[in-house]
Amino acid sequence: MEEQKYFKQAISNFTFEAACGGAIRHLADLGYSVKQIEEQLSYPVPYEKVQKTVWEYFLENGILLLEEPGKVKIQEKADYVKEYNKYGKASFRRVVSQKEEAGEIHFKEKHFDRERDGDISGYLTKKCNENEMKAYVLLNFTAYDHAESGLAKVSPQMNFPSLDTCQQDYINGLFDKKRGPVYHKINALMRNIIIRLYENDNYHGKCYFIKTEEMIIL
Repeated sequence: MEEQKYFKQAISNFTFEAACGGAIRHLADLGYSVKQIEEQLSYPVPYEKVQKTVWEYFLENGILLLEEPGKVKIQEKADYVKEYNKYGKASFRRVVSQKEEAGEIHFKEKHFDRERDGDISGYLTKKCNENEMKAYVLLNFTAYDHAESGLAKVSPQMNFPSLDTCQQDYINGLFDKKRGPVYHKINALMRNIIIRLYENDNYHGKCYFIKTEEMIIL
């Protein structure tokens, strides 16, 4: 029964992958929000399915981390490979692979200071370049009205007045207040989001820079 369950799931995964899995991941890599991806797909896919696919893809590829950056972590990933026997009959084989992340880092803690470090935009850009874009920012929506939560002064509807529509859609497509702390890679999109939030006193949290082993508290 368990093998039959795996087989049915494999068929479902294969069908979904062939129809739109690759397209969803490609658009996610380009910085599209879940809402934008759903609108771009020629094959109709429920919003929640797109959301789940993007979330899992970002976890697998290190765009999102559920643990503080710099921890030793081994992820297990299962794929289903389609194979054919000598008679041309198709079957699916479950293949498990493991990916080991970087070893533990003991970050040097530092507080961002406008007078010393300059404006937040130039500072984050400089730090990301120094670290070859190997940087993460803490996001936590479970206690959005507390300064230490990662986001402060955010409404219960997850509305961000300081962000444009695309940036708001991106955040709401990935997160809700039920999720605990999550660490998002500081790519160009996330850097601009954090800059806007911080400049409007809507973000208080931590940024982790892997190469220089620094944890900057904003």
